[in-house]
Amino acid sequence: MPSPFEREPEAPVSLIVNRQSVTRHVPLRQSLADFLREALGYTGVHVGCEQGVCGACTIVMDDAIVRSCLVLAIQADGAILETIEGATATGRVKDLQDSFFERGAVQCGFCSAGMILTAADLLAHDPMPSRAAIRGHLAGNYCRCTGYEAIVDAVESAAKKIATPP
Repeated sequence: MPSPFEREPEAPVSLIVNRQSVTRHVPLRQSLADFLREALGYTGVHVGCEQGVCGACTIVMDDAIVRSCLVLAIQADGAILETIEGATATGRVKDLQDSFFERGAVQCGFCSAGMILTAADLLAHDPMPSRAAIRGHLAGNYCRCTGYEAIVDAVESAAKKIATPP
């Protein structure tokens, strides 16, 4: 372990984040969550438990949801990443965001980004999930404010909106 006076070794990383190419030198032990927040300013990525349990740091990496606190930034070299900011900018999660707001599924907002990206993953694979399927898919995301009923209602409502466009 380096002394507090030495810089931690770094390595280059090149990846695509929210459709933008990024090349930086990153500390070898820096988590992807910290890299996204601190180096790139994507503060929708929240760091909660730092053990991959709470889901607040959920992002999309190469089309799969991952807990960015469990991935080192250097491991993301060559990856394509999407944070809640990117999903919002493209409109991909608009129906979910609207439903979360309408159904009161957002209070403090700490878990919302991870919940929405996880719910979007579910709807991409199962456009009309049962309430049990919604609960099961969101089981790795914790919410301490709203309770889960409003969140399940919001995902179910978004699924119906997506299935029957105006």
